[in-house]
Amino acid sequence: MITLRNVRKYYGALEVIKGVDITVEDGEFAVFVGPSGCGKSTLLRMIAGLEGIDDGDLILNGQRINDVPPDKRGIAMVFQSYALYPHMTVAENIGFSLSLKKVPDAVIRKQVGDVAEILQLTDYLDRRPAALSGGQRQRVAIGRAIIKKPSLILFDEPLSNLDSALRVQMRAELQRLHRELKATAVYVTHDQVEAMTMADRIVVLNKGVVAQQGAPMSLYHQPDNEFVATFIGSPKMNIIPTKATRGASGTVHLESPLGLTLDLPDAGMSAPQGDVRMGIRPEHLKIAPEGQGRFSLEVAIVERLGVETYLTVGPPDLPLIVRAEGDMSIRPGDRVSLTADPSACRLFDQSGQAVRLANV
Repeated sequence: MITLRNVRKYYGALEVIKGVDITVEDGEFAVFVGPSGCGKSTLLRMIAGLEGIDDGDLILNGQRINDVPPDKRGIAMVFQSYALYPHMTVAENIGFSLSLKKVPDAVIRKQVGDVAEILQLTDYLDRRPAALSGGQRQRVAIGRAIIKKPSLILFDEPLSNLDSALRVQMRAELQRLHRELKATAVYVTHDQVEAMTMADRIVVLNKGVVAQQGAPMSLYHQPDNEFVATFIGSPKMNIIPTKATRGASGTVHLESPLGLTLDLPDAGMSAPQGDVRMGIRPEHLKIAPEGQGRFSLEVAIVERLGVETYLTVGPPDLPLIVRAEGDMSIRPGDRVSLTADPSACRLFDQSGQAVRLANV
């Protein structure tokens, strides 16, 4: 279990980590995600001991480790670059840390063999890195980390150098590895798809602060703010400027410039009046038979992916993404009639914070 309490980091007068509070439970797979420059890699390096902590506490298994040297923390790290020794074989790379500790050769061979079996590298132990694929090299780097039997494994964007097919494969392998090792893992990425598919807990960072943290589907369905709403999910959530007025019988009436009008239940009367921003995900906009939708828009772009089709509809200054099942006989220039699922709509105030409505 690792806990960060009000952790801060400065570079001169510039504060890059601004009072972060995070707890990762024992055995949990946590993913730090956010855009470039949000502080996620800096935070990971602070946990590893490669960057100092200027304020706050870093606690591992109940012990404050701010001043503990990196090699004494019981933490292993897998970097974006494989950083393998080119003159060593796969077996020598994996077992190098044990060699430095003067572990007997027979013990090293046994442990290297066990790690190689877990990572499906047994047939490659005598090869050098130049003779391996990118995915195999990354598995060697992971093997070098886990042979130390660390209490915590840190991953710094380990899949970013791989092609898309290998990234999908390695995501599955990392999940399998985590289940087998039962170790706590903290994984950094800018790719929210990696975060959604791999994490037990996602920590979304923005400009050095935690925008939101929690289970992946909790962040997807109940974002705390507009930043998380548009960062989590691919394609991102549609955001529509909307006028809100108090309706009858405990409802809030919404009108948008695109012609979409909705009445949402608000028994708590919590919705602001006037300008708000409505969020709705592409899968919650549905194509209806002509004339039966709540509003209609012109199609600008059609992206056919086989199992699904994505339509970009509406004016260039306020485009919406619509997800439809299968292949559709729709072309750019056509008009489509649309409905929106009121229960899936989310409201944000002008500061970008979520407005929680009763029963929504």
